[in-house]
Amino acid sequence: METTNKILEKAKLVLLGAMCGDIIGSAYEFTPTKDLNFPLMKSSSRPTDDSVCSIAIADALISATSHATESLATVFTQSLQRWCRKYPRAGYGGHFHSWIRLEKPYPYNSWGNGSAMRVSPVGALSQNLNQVMTLAEKSASVTHNHPEGVKGAQATAVAIYLALRGASKEEIKSLIEKGFGYNLSRSYYDIQPDYSFDVSCQGSVPEAIICFLTATDYESTIRHAVAMGGDADTMGAIAGGIAAAYYGEIPSHILQECEKRIPYDMKEVIKHFNNLLVSVYTK
Repeated sequence: METTNKILEKAKLVLLGAMCGDIIGSAYEFTPTKDLNFPLMKSSSRPTDDSVCSIAIADALISATSHATESLATVFTQSLQRWCRKYPRAGYGGHFHSWIRLEKPYPYNSWGNGSAMRVSPVGALSQNLNQVMTLAEKSASVTHNHPEGVKGAQATAVAIYLALRGASKEEIKSLIEKGFGYNLSRSYYDIQPDYSFDVSCQGSVPEAIICFLTATDYESTIRHAVAMGGDADTMGAIAGGIAAAYYGEIPSHILQECEKRIPYDMKEVIKHFNNLLVSVYTK
């Protein structure tokens, strides 16, 4: 079991870990690679909808602490719409793109991996398993209220929560398998050769977790996620959040290049979210 201070220091890296995975994967979303030695950064590497939506969830969690009268669904909805309207060309899926513009938005029964790609702040902030399950469900179900959409967000957030607290990879694997029914015993090297683009939670979240389980450090995790040859930015975001929580570090050469590409307003949310983490973990 990690100390509170150690958990806090690792938690501060989770959102950035997901965003760096997104940025690295962005250049390979539509030009997939199966080569683990791919160039980490290209001129086209940038934050995509994964980062925008992750920032929106973090901002919603900040707002929720000062707007106790608003329902969580309202806070998550308003934050997602506000941020995604601000970045209208970040690469949203069709249904979500329409949802962003609705005056009275409603969930559309999606099982897509958009719910999992944005949930890393929930895993970083939550103080117990009941809270992580509840917040993950709330953050997902404003759009992705299909059981698979909710499950993908919850599994990702729980993996982050466990990794922060020093759970071993075998413990994380066992608890996610038992809790969510994912088969994480498959070999990365058996899956990867024939794997292709899959935006469903059920077809990408287990695979992203397997990338984390297979890897040896943060960079290795992102390389395995991107080289799976699927939805590279989203799998990078999912695996990256878990890896940052587990290893408690992001290599400086990755962090420096990614921070160059993260807009100022997003950096401000990261700063304020980390301040929220300090207040929660030290109260």
